[in-house]
Order: sequence, then C-alpha cells, then structure tokens
Amino acid sequence: MKRLAGKSALITGSARGIGRAFAEAYASEGANVVIADIDLEKAKKTASGIGSAARAIHLDVTDQASIDAAIESCEEQFGGVDILINNAALFDLAPVVEITRDSFDRLMAVNVAGSLFTLQAAARSMVARGKGGKIINMASQAGRRGEPLVAVYCASKAAIISLTQSAGLDLIKHGINVNAIAPGVVDGEHWEGVDSLFAKYENRPLGEKKRLVGEAVPIGRMATPEDLTGMAIFLASDEANYVVAQTYNVDGGNWMS
Repeated sequence: MKRLAGKSALITGSARGIGRAFAEAYASEGANVVIADIDLEKAKKTASGIGSAARAIHLDVTDQASIDAAIESCEEQFGGVDILINNAALFDLAPVVEITRDSFDRLMAVNVAGSLFTLQAAARSMVARGKGGKIINMASQAGRRGEPLVAVYCASKAAIISLTQSAGLDLIKHGINVNAIAPGVVDGEHWEGVDSLFAKYENRPLGEKKRLVGEAVPIGRMATPEDLTGMAIFLASDEANYVVAQTYNVDGGNWMS
C-alpha cells in the first residue's frame, strides 16, 4: 500500500530542485500534490511532468493574501491540506560588515516569516477540519552553527529549527505533527549562484568551493534532492505520528546531534 494514499500535500517552492523531488516522491506514494511556486509557468511544467496527481498554483510566501489563496485552493480541490512542506527559501552571503538591510529583510521575509505564516494558515485549516496533519519545515545544517560569510542565512535557518520546536509543541494537541529536515550541501542549479558568491568573497576560482564542500562531506559527495525524499515521506506518513518538534539531519554525516 502506498504510504501517502489519499493525502493532499502543499509544497512551497516546488517548481524545481528539492521541492520538485518531494512532489514527485509524494505523488509516487499516492498523494495529490500542489506545486506552489512564485514562478507559475515553471510550476505548471513541473505539475504536467508529474501528471494528474499534481496541480500548480502561484504562491508568494511574503504575501498573506497569496498564502491564504493557496490554502483555499487546496480546500476547494482536495477538501483540505493534509501535509505542508515549507520549502521556499532564499540564500545570500556576505561578510558581516557588508550585510545590507535589503538582503536581511528579503531572507527573513521568505525563510522565516514566509514559513511561519504559511505554517499558520495551513494549521488553521487543519484545526478547522479536525483531522490533524503533518507540517515539515526545511531547516539546514547552517541552522546548527554559524558560518563566517553566511550570518543571515544561518540565523534564518536557526529560527526555523526553533519555530519547529515551538509550533510542534503547540499544535500536537490538534493532532498536527510539526517537524523539520536539515539538509547539508545539496547539488542543483542554485549552486551556481552560491559558488559564485564564495568565489567572490574567498577569492577562489569558479567551481572550487563546490568541489571542496562536496569532498568534505563524510559520505564523500554532495546530496541530490532525491537523497532527502525518504525522510520527507516518513515525516508525512502515519509512521511519524509519535514524532514531534524534531529536526532531522540528512546531510551525509556533516553534523551530529
């Protein structure tokens, strides 16, 4: 039997990368998936590739009206949201003395406030429906410790770990399990931008930082998005009904806690 049969999942930032891998894995486990992304055209292409189990909607997690509309769409199409994955996020880096308010505000608006208020809207819908649910936040190994050039991103992911704990403890009385996944370094097209920023600030040739961080992972390589799907399926399934307010490292051994 498929582990998510009959469930509906809203996955933010899922037109590509990790979010897309989650959507594909959930659909293969029997769930209906909502590809929610700020880029609607890419979301439509992803949904089309997955098939009839997928729907695409526009979602800007910095806009409360957009968040509310996404939840309403799930309620109309599937009767409610059984699973939420807060995956949408931004990355930036700079030395502490060069951090700008604009960069700080953008990252916090998407990574922290976007996750909080999407979680809140989904939780309200789940509570009203009375069937519980699963909420999965995307943290990071960067939320476990500071990094010299990554102060704001690290702070935003540390906030996600803390939010997961607080929301998990608050919402479990409604049968809503809130947990998180903390990936390490995950390969994908976003790494072109990440690598170029490190090249700029660390005076490295392009590609060197990506090679070095991959080699430093104890398992010997960077993760693929698909390496994260097993944990995402587990946390959304009935097998995780007794798991509350936890953040799981899926990082090839980079961080032990």
